[in-house]
Amino acid sequence: MGQYTASQRKNVRILLVGDAGVGKTSLILSLVSEEYPEEVPPRAEEITIPANVTPEQVPTNIVDFSSVEQSDDALAAEINKAHVVCIVYAVDDDDSLDRITSHWLPLVRSTCSNSSNADGEPDVARKPIVLVGNKIDLIEYSTIDNVLAIMEDYPEIESCVECSAKTLHNISEMFYYAQKAVLHPTSPLYIMEEQNLTPACKKSLVRIFKICDIDSDNLLNDYELNLFQRRCFNTPLQPQILDEVKSVIQKNVPDGIYNDAVTLQGFLFLHCLFIQRGRNETTWAVLRRFGYNDQLEMCKEYLRPSLKIPPGSSTELSHRGQQFLIAVFERYDRDGDGALSPDEHKMLFSTCPSSPWSYSTDIRKSCPTNDNGWVTLHGWLCRWTLMTLIDVVKTMEYLAYLGFNVHENDSQLVAIHVTRERRIDLAKRQSSRSVYKCHVIGPKGSGKTGLCRGFLIDDMSKLLGKEFKTNVVHCINSVQVYGQEKHLILRDIDVRHALDPLQPQEVNCDVACLVYDASNPRSFEYVARIYIKYFAESKIPVMIVGTKCDLDERRQDYLMQPTEFCEKYKLLPPHLFSLKTNKKELYTKLATMAAFPRFQAAWILFYKHRYLRQFGLMTEDPKVWLKAGLGVAAATVLGFIVLKAISASGTHSR
Repeated sequence: MGQYTASQRKNVRILLVGDAGVGKTSLILSLVSEEYPEEVPPRAEEITIPANVTPEQVPTNIVDFSSVEQSDDALAAEINKAHVVCIVYAVDDDDSLDRITSHWLPLVRSTCSNSSNADGEPDVARKPIVLVGNKIDLIEYSTIDNVLAIMEDYPEIESCVECSAKTLHNISEMFYYAQKAVLHPTSPLYIMEEQNLTPACKKSLVRIFKICDIDSDNLLNDYELNLFQRRCFNTPLQPQILDEVKSVIQKNVPDGIYNDAVTLQGFLFLHCLFIQRGRNETTWAVLRRFGYNDQLEMCKEYLRPSLKIPPGSSTELSHRGQQFLIAVFERYDRDGDGALSPDEHKMLFSTCPSSPWSYSTDIRKSCPTNDNGWVTLHGWLCRWTLMTLIDVVKTMEYLAYLGFNVHENDSQLVAIHVTRERRIDLAKRQSSRSVYKCHVIGPKGSGKTGLCRGFLIDDMSKLLGKEFKTNVVHCINSVQVYGQEKHLILRDIDVRHALDPLQPQEVNCDVACLVYDASNPRSFEYVARIYIKYFAESKIPVMIVGTKCDLDERRQDYLMQPTEFCEKYKLLPPHLFSLKTNKKELYTKLATMAAFPRFQAAWILFYKHRYLRQFGLMTEDPKVWLKAGLGVAAATVLGFIVLKAISASGTHSR
């Protein structure tokens, strides 16, 4: 992706108004024919200038007004349609100059209030105005001083110019200033009365400064300034020019230069100077490169580029996305302890409207942290991986806020990987994804939340007896599946009553973990009913887990006991789990089942074979084995390899 420009108007519409006889029509005709017209009609037809002959490469429509041929209503309509209004006066006619403030400026203001612009949007800001003094060939003095006094009272006046339709003096410049007033307006950037930047402009430039301050020392050194120059203008900053810039800053702002580097105050002064010297386009080029529109808001297209996600596909961070986030983390981990303290975390997101998550609750309950509860680099990548799967639009927005588009010179789309559709994974019997979503479903009090939170810490026994009051429903960590790192997201889903319906978004996942309390005789009924209603006919792998197995296991008040139920529905035997034992093979099993979604039948056969051999109930005759598993084993050789991984530590965790 090349340089991004937020102001990509389809056209610029310029309207010329003024008293009769001031030369509005002559100005238009002189521009088009490049010679003064001897015969001038009451009004010129609308002129369209192609983009390739305008300085800003934008098609320009020039519209004339005649009080002889047009009504007041027609004038109001044209003012509303215009992007900029040129008020023309004759420099040799004081009355036409006085009428600028007594008639034309108030008329434009009142017409624009509560109206829509040429794009059909409410005209919240005042219409840009350019004052044009025509017939300069008739006098030997200037009226600019009089016009400058008017500009102080009317901030919507962008510029003023004196010209001559007869001699063609400043004709092209006049229309360039009109174009510039639309494409590079002053009022969003600068307050004339205060001779200072607007608060919105300052805020935007401060964000840009922070993004460009790669080493986070609150200074822009020569290397950072050169990168800034290249990113905004696609050209290096020559050493001599750089020295001259620093000299100008040092001369005007005592604390603008420190250790031969530009401070934030110096950076802001520089842009103030550009605007004061009529170089608005320089500051606008910088702002637009960093995603700002004409209202100094981040553009929707910049924050949320269009991303096509086929049904059944998911979104993950690409390698470039991960590398960028690692660089951002290391940049703000100032003490180099491998974790972000609350202050470092706050500073990191200072270029964003707010943090994408709560540091005190969300981070500590959803991803790995250190003993202080501070997010580690591993946890940082996990949390972004989680957000990318469940809210990829938010990921793209925050990547833009953090400067991905500028640092990578590309849109955030290259930071996102869209996986292939799940039906293809099922057909190939293997998933190409690296992030899997596991729904942990069961009745309240069954131990689901403890199971989820235990995934985040090394010693699960620390969670024993804890009350989980926060409503964080997602936990994410990584596991190894055949030597490859996979991220597993556990979503905690409560079922308050056995007959409570689940929503489609609560059912659809890569693997389901149905949880019951093994010490509660009425707990299993919930998960049994859920399985029969939602998962028995689906292709989603399911594991049934009995928690709190360190307590006395109770017989369940249901038609079948958990083991019988699993045998009937060809599920793996119930996995017994306890925080007390601190055994974590459950998470690897779930990730492996998600990675190989079509091998459930092979898993059952494998476990049955393993169980019978354990008790000497199965013959060693290979013919018998082959006969028993012919329908499954021949087609699922890989399934047995998978099972070796997920069964290495046995079926139970007690």
